[in-house]
Amino acid sequence: MEFDRNNDIVKLCLQGMSMEENGKPEEAKKLFIQAWNEATDDFEKFMSAHYVARHQDNAAATLKWLETTLHFALKIDDDTVRSAFPSLYANIAGCHEEMNDADSAKKNYELAASFKDKPCDKGPFYHGTKADLQVGDLLTAGGASNYKTGLAMNHIYFTALANGAGLAAALAKGDGRERVYIVEPTGSFENDPNVTDKKFPGNPTRSYRSRAPLRITGEITEWVRQTPEELQKWREMVARNKGKIIN
Repeated sequence: MEFDRNNDIVKLCLQGMSMEENGKPEEAKKLFIQAWNEATDDFEKFMSAHYVARHQDNAAATLKWLETTLHFALKIDDDTVRSAFPSLYANIAGCHEEMNDADSAKKNYELAASFKDKPCDKGPFYHGTKADLQVGDLLTAGGASNYKTGLAMNHIYFTALANGAGLAAALAKGDGRERVYIVEPTGSFENDPNVTDKKFPGNPTRSYRSRAPLRITGEITEWVRQTPEELQKWREMVARNKGKIIN
């Protein structure tokens, strides 16, 4: 399943998040409910239910929507939603705790802990850059951040979505042409905390990071490219958030 920011339900949720950020919770709630009512597939229902859940007035109502979110996440059960399980079960546990159901709270906290293992994503994986590299080269941590001046990165970042790597290449520093390399992690890796549960539940962009090198095994030349206007919006968003990078 490919996460798509141009999806109509994703757009509604983005509008709702914007309303939240601007201190307009009632308008946000209306947009999230509209998203839920218009959702047509399991992923759209999973995502919209997640946002409706956080606009409920009591623990019982919140629990109902969280369990609805979980229902669709379990139906999907792929790498776009699995990273949402730890926080989802923890939030369900919190509701049970608030409702004085200690047994159910304990059970769900244990489930949350059980899903905190390393990502199980098998790829293929991609890394976007403007650097001219060759098959067999290693991409290593320690390079300068593309998004914050003067910051040396402790990790090397990659994604399982070719279009996401293409966007990273477009935003990368340098004057070279945009390159998207197929990469193979040489060590353990983890969900990218800069995106996981930050806006969307879990890690739907399948973005990861590692302290170990990535080995280049190939290159692709076809991906969905952003328009100049879309890229400018991304650059503005990166500029606003550059102080929030988790390294």
